[in-house]
Amino acid sequence: MLDKLIKKFNAKSKVHLLIIFLIFGLSGSFSLWVSSPILLVLNLKNILDNYMLYIFFRFLIVIPIYQIILIITAIIFGEFEYFWKFEKKLLKRLKIIK
Repeated sequence: MLDKLIKKFNAKSKVHLLIIFLIFGLSGSFSLWVSSPILLVLNLKNILDNYMLYIFFRFLIVIPIYQIILIITAIIFGEFEYFWKFEKKLLKRLKIIK
């Protein structure tokens, strides 16, 4: 099973796979932490009565923050090339770049 994950994520080794997962985990956690004060400043919770609408707007705010933090975290761990390929793939799927 671990070999399938290594192949799926194009990791060089088990340690590289662990670093990849660590970067994804730290980026996700940190992006949620960073987005909380932004949401408080925007006061969306009080503006939007519908909880699902609030979650939708929170999602729209967290996604770009996550992408930026992912690249910064990857740079810190020396994995910029790997995650830049990941970012370009995502941007192509979203049709932001060709």
